[in-house]
Amino acid sequence: MYEMLLVVYLIVAIILIGFVLIQQGKGAGMGASFGSGASNTVFGASGAGNFMTRTTAILAVTFFVLSLVLGNLSTNKVTADEAFSDLTVEQPAEAAVEVDTSTQIPE
Repeated sequence: MYEMLLVVYLIVAIILIGFVLIQQGKGAGMGASFGSGASNTVFGASGAGNFMTRTTAILAVTFFVLSLVLGNLSTNKVTADEAFSDLTVEQPAEAAVEVDTSTQIPE
């Protein structure tokens, strides 16, 4: 389930980026009002803006909800590999160097 949500999350993110890049800015209609270009669209004069705005809002909400769900699922994961749980350094008994205390230094 986690992998499926991750794939959906990636697809929603890519589509959201595409919709944001396709949209025109707020000042883009100013040039059309002064006669520099035709303002005819497939959806009508304001239909494209409403469609793009609603779709972007739906994709953004879906993106944030999936982010929260995936974040919640990943924090409750228990890892089976606990190799670094004990970080204390211990020397093995074979590698320990023995000091010979039987020889005495002459005074």
